[in-house]
Amino acid sequence: QVQLVESGGGLVQAGGSLKLSCAASGRTFSSYAMGWFRQAPGKEREFVAFINWSGGSTYYAGSVKARFTISRDNARNTVYLQMSSLKPEDTAVYYCAASQRITDVQAPSRYDYWGQGTQVTVSS
Repeated sequence: QVQLVESGGGLVQAGGSLKLSCAASGRTFSSYAMGWFRQAPGKEREFVAFINWSGGSTYYAGSVKARFTISRDNARNTVYLQMSSLKPEDTAVYYCAASQRITDVQAPSRYDYWGQGTQVTVSS
């Protein structure tokens, strides 16, 4: 099993930056593909970014590409989401998720473990 804990959320002005972290428990973190998702009030959870087990492959939602960067440090059991040029529409609860056998990186149902989420609020 993997337990995930997100941190780094907060309130930021439009155009600003935030870096989210997701710390994982367990000795097998490096065997998991990781994703970031977000959910705004009244909306479905949506895919944000994906990184494979080694960090050699990443994929982004079109709405965040070129503004967000996902990375991981397997020695620290942590995955990161660097967010820049933030917009009010980026406001949401951000979740990290882990998958051992990912088939569709954008589908929440393909992830096995989830964190509790961290709130990101972007003011205009």
